[in-house]
Amino acid sequence: MQLHEIRKALHGEAYDFLRTNPHLGSRVMLLGLGGSHAYGTDTETSDLDIRGCAALSKAEILCGESFEQVTDVATDTTIYAFPKLIHLLKECNPNTIEILGLKPEHYLYLSEAGKLLLDNRKLFLSQRAVNSFSGYATAQFRRMDNKSARIAEQPVQEMHILNSIRNAKKHFPEQFFQYPEDAIRLYIDDAVNPQMQKEIFMDISLKHYPLRDYKEMWGRMADIVKSYSRVGQGHRNQNAVTHNKLSKHMMHLIRLYLMCIDILEKGEVITYRAAEHDFLMRIRNGEYLDENQQPTAEFFEIIEQYKARVAYAAEHTDLPERPDEKKIRELVLAIHEKIVLEEQ
Repeated sequence: MQLHEIRKALHGEAYDFLRTNPHLGSRVMLLGLGGSHAYGTDTETSDLDIRGCAALSKAEILCGESFEQVTDVATDTTIYAFPKLIHLLKECNPNTIEILGLKPEHYLYLSEAGKLLLDNRKLFLSQRAVNSFSGYATAQFRRMDNKSARIAEQPVQEMHILNSIRNAKKHFPEQFFQYPEDAIRLYIDDAVNPQMQKEIFMDISLKHYPLRDYKEMWGRMADIVKSYSRVGQGHRNQNAVTHNKLSKHMMHLIRLYLMCIDILEKGEVITYRAAEHDFLMRIRNGEYLDENQQPTAEFFEIIEQYKARVAYAAEHTDLPERPDEKKIRELVLAIHEKIVLEEQ
């Protein structure tokens, strides 16, 4: 779908809600492409996704009211309320931070407030990108529907499970009773399970620790292991292979790593992946699937290489640990003040 066709479609009946919904209309700050069209990985059969942001009304601002978002399933459109978008951007949420890094021509509408938001995009870039993008990448990995990986690939998948557990474990001190940093040690060693080459082991040293907190922590880790064992079972896996969903998940996994590296190394949001287009399309087109329609060992090696690049970039980035809340607050105040003064 060409850009002029997309712009024309937005004026059609299917998108009338953009003009008639009380939260949208003149309150829309920006509209832009989402999904494969935004990434440059679209094909002739790709769906059109629209993403955007809408300001609050004068009454909502003064009365402390808001809304979350407006979603139209039929057209794959999501328009975030300005306060919600700001909250997600501060967390470096991949689904929203990409809105700030579109190609200029991929912004289908920009108000003055929308331009001001884009001009201040760097305010939202911080080291939080590491956890947010890694979390989304982990979710993509789980969606890869690897139904019956060959035994040669099992150690690599075991490492992915361990990394997912470690990522969840980072938040345990905030959620459960405190324990010494070395009290729970997770690592991979030669398996005792005859069906595996490598296996995750635990060394635990806890004293006078609340049983219910331990049960909850154990449950969180067990759920992650179960989620990997369920991936790709049954009809859903075959359906994914038939409709190229597996290779699409593989492509998006790498795309997430690429975007995270750019944020950490360059301090830039680059949504349209021109430089890696051919590589990403080769993944999408199944070049890294074996004869059983499962990810090859080479692809798992590529994943590890990108994870290492993200780790290196995270260690050497110039980005702050967290976004500048004061400057973001000033931006929000400037936009809200403009609305209050100008709206009749």
